[in-house]
Amino acid sequence: MEANKMLDAKGLACPMPIVKTRKAMNELESGQVLEIHVTDKGAKNDLTAWAKSGGHELMKHEVENDVLKFWIKKG
Repeated sequence: MEANKMLDAKGLACPMPIVKTRKAMNELESGQVLEIHVTDKGAKNDLTAWAKSGGHELMKHEVENDVLKFWIKKG
């Protein structure tokens, strides 16, 4: 999936992946996509809820070698 920006939040514990995601999303235009890589297992629920509450769309997520990857489209 094509992303406009990539955020590497591997090794960070809650709430830092959300804090970094919020900052990165603020740099994008509406409709652009942020790709996020995290290793914190709690990030799946956190990022899903955060995207929904912020009016963003979680387009896709997958797991690859213990790294959770998310693609969120800015609302």
